[in-house]
Amino acid sequence: MGEFDDATHFVVAGTANDGRLTYTGEIAPEWDIAGNANGGFLLAIAARAMADAVGRPPLSITAHYLAPGRPGPAEVLVDVVRAGRRMATAQAVVRGADGEIIRVLGTFAEQRPATEAEVPAVVHAAPPELPPAGECVRMQPPADNSGFGDRVAMWAHPDDAGFGVGRPSGTATIRGWFEFSDAQPIDAFGLLVAADAFAPVIFNVAGFPVSWAPTLELTVHVRSVPAPGPLRCRFSSRFMLNGMFEEDGELWDSTGTLVAQSRQLALIPR
Repeated sequence: MGEFDDATHFVVAGTANDGRLTYTGEIAPEWDIAGNANGGFLLAIAARAMADAVGRPPLSITAHYLAPGRPGPAEVLVDVVRAGRRMATAQAVVRGADGEIIRVLGTFAEQRPATEAEVPAVVHAAPPELPPAGECVRMQPPADNSGFGDRVAMWAHPDDAGFGVGRPSGTATIRGWFEFSDAQPIDAFGLLVAADAFAPVIFNVAGFPVSWAPTLELTVHVRSVPAPGPLRCRFSSRFMLNGMFEEDGELWDSTGTLVAQSRQLALIPR
């Protein structure tokens, strides 16, 4: 297994009388930003346990974040709500030493692409135009004690990276490349991390500080199985009001196929 697979793999520790499964493991310290585990990484831990319980990968999954995920022993409590012939629905709680961290609800199924004869494909978008990674700006979390930036490799479009040097673009958009640093292939669980890996797009809007923007809710729709290679990502926001902002994401694989969409609601940094 790659570093990501190994870090998100929890093992079954028992089954309660009501059928709830308990998975145990550790929130690895190497996937943190300033001492808090990345939100997509936490979601991937829950999703992998839920997928194990239902025997299928995630199609649509939503997490509500209750508390920061501190590194250390943790458990995932999984309830299988329903398991049909193709689709299964499960819910889970990730709990650390200090209590609940996230609650998750998801629908799980194997990808079954339809042929054009069955259902025509209509896509009114395209992958973002990006220079080669070597001509982009390597993204790193600002804190010196963050391991997440060493586990993933992200390169932002030069036009979208000015916030890092005090020159925000003025548009709440970040485009860039994503892959794991150890070149582990990106699967459905890796897409969950990619959906929450880049800096908040609000950093590119003048007047908002470059600071922690806590996630309240994150939803990811897995649309296809990624082909090998890095992802092209685009994240943007249109509404920043009442102390919160939304962030919409598109993730495209190396063949130009849309492989995931995301929406996140987060607090505006203070």
